[in-house]
Amino acid sequence: MTVVLAVVFSILGLAVGSFLNVCIDRLPRKKSVVSVPSHCDSCGHRLGILDLVPLASYFLLRGRCRYCHARIPRRVVLVEFLGGVVFLTAFLRFGLSPAFVLSAFWSCVFLIIIFIDWEHQLILNRVTYPMAGVALLILAIDSAMPRLSILGNLILWPEAWPGIVSGILGGAIGFGFFLAIHVISPRGMGMGDVKLAGLIGLVCGLPLVGVALLVGILAGGLTAGVMLALKVKHRKDVMPYGTFLGIGPIITLFWGAEIFRWYLGLFGLGSG
Repeated sequence: MTVVLAVVFSILGLAVGSFLNVCIDRLPRKKSVVSVPSHCDSCGHRLGILDLVPLASYFLLRGRCRYCHARIPRRVVLVEFLGGVVFLTAFLRFGLSPAFVLSAFWSCVFLIIIFIDWEHQLILNRVTYPMAGVALLILAIDSAMPRLSILGNLILWPEAWPGIVSGILGGAIGFGFFLAIHVISPRGMGMGDVKLAGLIGLVCGLPLVGVALLVGILAGGLTAGVMLALKVKHRKDVMPYGTFLGIGPIITLFWGAEIFRWYLGLFGLGSG
């Protein structure tokens, strides 16, 4: 039964990945993600069912539009694949539980942010503001019904850090830390990154906001170093920092507690 469910949720994740591509394409252009039928951006032709099968359509069409033969961005197949990976990982990690739903949901939100920032160097308020509201709602529900949300799986000391306290403190720390960097170096850190750090803190809570931001910072630093070494990027080139920050909470949603305990163990500290 577990294998069957794993396959089912993987396929569901692929389908959700297709919707994430719609969001990534349309949100920066202020277009509806639900009312406009799927169509080719090059020729405008409405896409049929056979054009929309996750992964399969891309490879069967050899990465080109069926109607005008324009090239389909490789990002499309990558996001669909990652959607499947996210849902499979969430199921294997949490089983059939609210934690599965919420970890998959937030991972998908951060995938949207990651790829929009990579392609447009934008972290959209129309994403971060509503999602901050959703995070606060989840925190309120978590405080009223602690076993309902993912926070019970992530927060290391739930008796000391109720969900809403942990989330608000995490959001304040993430926002405040990156705001300080923005004030010191406005060109190096945009307000979009600051707001994203606040959202990450709301989602991951305290103390795991530290894990999420550290993973994101390390991912950005390592990628920038490799790109500079390979001369793919130069020192004056803009790096979409939100892309790497968005990686941090996804990793933390699944393995943040283990990473934090491992880090404490390096100093001979327990988790309480």
